[in-house]
Amino acid sequence: MSGDVPVPGQIKTRRHRASHRARRSPEKQCSGIAPIAAMEDVDVSRQLKQMTDFIRQEAVEKATEIEIAAAEEFQIEKLQLLEAEKKKIRQEYERKEKQVGIKKKIDYSMQLNASRIKVLQAQDDLVTNMMEATRKELLYTSRDHQAYKRLLRILIVQSLLRLKEPAVVLRCRKEDLELVDSVLESARNEYAERAHVYPPEIVVDRHVYLPSAPSHYQAHGPSCSGGVVMASRDGKIVCENTLDARLQVVFRKKLPEHKGTPLDEQSQSHGSSPTAKHQWPTVPYPHCRAGPNQ
Repeated sequence: MSGDVPVPGQIKTRRHRASHRARRSPEKQCSGIAPIAAMEDVDVSRQLKQMTDFIRQEAVEKATEIEIAAAEEFQIEKLQLLEAEKKKIRQEYERKEKQVGIKKKIDYSMQLNASRIKVLQAQDDLVTNMMEATRKELLYTSRDHQAYKRLLRILIVQSLLRLKEPAVVLRCRKEDLELVDSVLESARNEYAERAHVYPPEIVVDRHVYLPSAPSHYQAHGPSCSGGVVMASRDGKIVCENTLDARLQVVFRKKLPEHKGTPLDEQSQSHGSSPTAKHQWPTVPYPHCRAGPNQ
C-alpha cells in the first residue's frame, strides 16, 4: 500500500526535486547544444573551404588551359607570319636578282654593240681611206696613154664576153673617145675569136659621156676614173666596167671577209650576180644590171 499511494511528505519531496531539476535543465540543455553547433560550424567551414579550393583549382586549371591554348595559337600565328615574310623576302630577292641579271645582260650587250660599232667604224674608215688613196692612184693610170689604151681594150672585151649580145652600145668619158675608137676594132675581133661568134656591132654613144675624172673643183660631184659602160641595144642589160667598178672588185676580193663588216653588208645588200665566165672574176663585177627600159 505504501508503495502505491504517496504520503504528503513524499509528494513534497518529489516536487522539490522536480523544481530543482527544472531549475537546472536550461544550463544542462545549453551545455548539450553548444558542442553540436560547434561541430556543425566546423563541418560547414570545412565544406566551404573544400568548395572554394575546388573552385579555385578549377579556375587555375582553366586559366592554365587558356594560357597553353593562347601560347600554341600564338606560336602557330607567329610561324605563319614568319613563313609569309620569309616568302616575301625570297620573292623580293629573286626579283631583284633577276633584275640584276637582266641589267648585266643589257650592259654587256650594250658594251658589246659599242665595241662592234667601234670596230666596224674603224674598218670602214680604213677601207674608205684606202679607197680614196687608190682612186688618186687611178688618176695616173689614165695619164699613161699606152697602158691605158691596152686597159681599155681589155675592158671592152670583158664587157662583150659578159653581155654576149650581137649589138651593143658603148659609153666612155669624152677625153677617152679617141682611145676607144682606136681599140674598138681589135676588141671586136678578139671577142669574136674567144667567143667563136661573129664580131658584134658596137655603137659608141657620142651624145652622153661618162663623168670626167675627179678633181679638186668637183670633189663631191659625179666622177669617173676611166673605163667603159656597155649595154645591149634595147637598154635592158647594162654592164659597168669602169675603173671605179674594178676598184670595188679588188676591194671585195682582196679584203678579208668579216661577217657584219660594212663591205660584207654592202655586198649582201647588192645581192649576188651569176658566176662570170671567160676569165671573168668571181665577184659580181663588171656590174651588169637591168637597164631603165626593162
